[in-house]
Amino acid sequence: MLPGNYRIRLLERSDFDEIIAICKLVYPTETPYTAEELEDHHQVFPQGQFVAYDINTNAVAGVHFTLRLRMMDFHIDDPWDVFTAGGSFLDHNPEGPTLYGADIMVHPDHQHHKIAHALTDAARFLVQAERLWRMVGASRLPGYGKVASTMSVEQYVETVLNGQLFDPVLSIHMKDGWTAVKPIYGYLQHDEDSAGWAEVIQWINPACPPPPDFEMRNLPPTRSSTTGHMPPATSIPATGR
Repeated sequence: MLPGNYRIRLLERSDFDEIIAICKLVYPTETPYTAEELEDHHQVFPQGQFVAYDINTNAVAGVHFTLRLRMMDFHIDDPWDVFTAGGSFLDHNPEGPTLYGADIMVHPDHQHHKIAHALTDAARFLVQAERLWRMVGASRLPGYGKVASTMSVEQYVETVLNGQLFDPVLSIHMKDGWTAVKPIYGYLQHDEDSAGWAEVIQWINPACPPPPDFEMRNLPPTRSSTTGHMPPATSIPATGR
């Protein structure tokens, strides 16, 4: 799938500065990773941190960061900061049956070369190698902000899934074999393009069926249902990331 000049490998400490620079480009409104956070990723779950690089220049082209979680310890609509312990990944659970796709980003100069797809495949191979039963993430909805005043987020997602609208992120995830689960509000703090919304997505390992107590419907209630407050479905001024 990758052009011949790209390869996938695991994160190395020498990558940190380039990754921080990519983070600033891809997420200009978010606080970038620090070297300390990237070191935490490297320490707690080294086999889950993937790097795509150009073999001609050795430049980092993209990354995919993951950690293992027990999703029953969280609400399904918890934000990125909660799932990742503020970006440190220190809540990684080595016994967790779910691989959480915390972040995937590709340098703008290296986009449109199927790098994100190859990084996703690397994470799926890890799910299979460690006999986990699924991978979970959250897809930004950067097309939603333009139509949020005219349709609910549920309507938008359904329209994208039906192929009637193209979302620059969710549509690509669906093409890569993910399944949409439900929309959540407030996943990223400053995602104005998505009007604050994201879509929970998952990929099931067909070789490892889920244990009954980890079915998605058995997760703890959403944060909104525990507080009695439902976020509005229209435009609100505002990981993965």
